[in-house]
Amino acid sequence: MNLRSRSTIAAATAFLALAAASACADGVPGQRAAKQAGASRNAAPMTVAARKPNDSGVAIQYRVEGTPRIGQSVSVILQFDGVSDPAGATVRLTADSGLSLATASSLTLPAGQGATINAKVTVAREGLAYLNVFVTQDGATSIVAIPIQAGASAPAMKAAGELNSSAEGEKIISMPAKEPK
Repeated sequence: MNLRSRSTIAAATAFLALAAASACADGVPGQRAAKQAGASRNAAPMTVAARKPNDSGVAIQYRVEGTPRIGQSVSVILQFDGVSDPAGATVRLTADSGLSLATASSLTLPAGQGATINAKVTVAREGLAYLNVFVTQDGATSIVAIPIQAGASAPAMKAAGELNSSAEGEKIISMPAKEPK
């Protein structure tokens, strides 16, 4: 047994002991604690949306619940944190063609607390479409495009151009160009 596996086993044992102690200390029955642990294991992790230095300051995380299917609605769980403006922040949702939004398109986030929104979208066609989330706080706006992929085929880029080599051996991609009329 190597040192890495011993430390992994020790960490797992410590985690299990801590989880059991907290369940007993809170007075939560074992079955309820096991049910909560099972539910959190089954849920997919949240994706943290990329941020820019000049964004609204609101952190956004999201998760698409289940597998998007044509003609069926799917839940997109959105979590917001970091609303610091006393007036709060506003959220506006839009859907690309191929998606229809069944949730209110404008919402207000309260200042100083996190918020979770369950947005329902219905997929109308196979392919990739986006649920667009616009968050505005204190005059600055953040935009996040959440991909919703329906169907078995993943989007692929069309092959464009051909690969050639220069006299020095450098790889060159010759791209077709359209002449202006």
